[in-house]
Amino acid sequence: MTATGPGPGPLRGVRVVEVAAMGPAPFCGMLLADLGADVLRIDRPGGGAQAALFDPHCDVLQRGRSAVALDLARAEGRAAALRLVGAADVLIEGFRPGVMERLGLGPAPCLAHNPRLVYGRMTGWGQGGPLAHTAGHDLNYLALSGALHAIGRAEGGPVPPLNLVADFGGGAMLLAVGVLAALLHARQTGEGQVVDAAMTDGCALLQAMNLSFQAMGQWQDRRQSNLIDGAAPFYDTYACADGGHLAVAALEERFYRQFLERTGLAGEALLQPQHDRSLWPQQKQRIAAVLRTRSRDDWVRVFEGSDACVTPVLTLGEAPQHPHHRARGSFVEVDGRVQPGPAPRFSRTPTVGARPLPATHDGRAALAAWGWADEEIAQLAATGALA
Repeated sequence: MTATGPGPGPLRGVRVVEVAAMGPAPFCGMLLADLGADVLRIDRPGGGAQAALFDPHCDVLQRGRSAVALDLARAEGRAAALRLVGAADVLIEGFRPGVMERLGLGPAPCLAHNPRLVYGRMTGWGQGGPLAHTAGHDLNYLALSGALHAIGRAEGGPVPPLNLVADFGGGAMLLAVGVLAALLHARQTGEGQVVDAAMTDGCALLQAMNLSFQAMGQWQDRRQSNLIDGAAPFYDTYACADGGHLAVAALEERFYRQFLERTGLAGEALLQPQHDRSLWPQQKQRIAAVLRTRSRDDWVRVFEGSDACVTPVLTLGEAPQHPHHRARGSFVEVDGRVQPGPAPRFSRTPTVGARPLPATHDGRAALAAWGWADEEIAQLAATGALA
């Protein structure tokens, strides 16, 4: 497998060193590679935690970049990593605070080696604070931010929303934003810097609108008691006759009116005062009874072409086949396996298309693509630092 070179996206020409980690950091590396950056991942010899969990033929988080396995416990491996850092614009890592420093690859030596470097750090709790060195996962960061408390049904406990919020939304995407902002600053000033991206900070940031509701006295700290947490009859999911579900999000009055018309409920007085919270429980019961009379796909046909804001709740297997996703390429198939398509879209510098996932990487070719001569690669391999 030859090394993956830079693509045609808006980050063409940007070089990124990614020190292999789990989850959010690889996702950030994938985003940057999709945007055209030349991303080189430094793996551990024998692979790391991500490699232990995922079949390399299926791990979409690793797409779009080349990799080299370096033994960072050896001086020669660390020296090789520093040389790569010297040729890079960005480094991203996803370890607990202090790990990179113990490897001799913390911000101080890296920025001394390359003053323009953007050093992106992805952690759960951040580089400082009482919990900085404590283990955690998506659910922990989400819980401490207050967001998890609001997710779930009134009669039950909080529900884990997969690991979409902290790991990928509040974590990887905020790291990508921070890296790109710092990269712009470095291009303007010649000065690199450290980006401290913490998932717990990201979870707090994503609650800006909810905190606005709270400041206005329009938020109750009880699950399923607010406009957008499943309390409102016009903003919830409903079961259909076949066991499928519909997502109803008819927030605005004109959309709610279309929803009532399409369900045949427009003439019922009970459902007319949309924002009378005292009626919400009864309204929800009435709507639920009607939506249970037909299958999910029957209702999809009923609402087709309307602005009622009703969509089917698709499974992960169904979603790629939806006509809208097919038209936009939101999901793509590579080597018979489904991947998300790169996003967002650009008018002048289109993102790199999703590429095959190699089972193995050629570290020697990756180093050569970053300017290493054959004899230099051979010397590194002779030390045992290049796996």
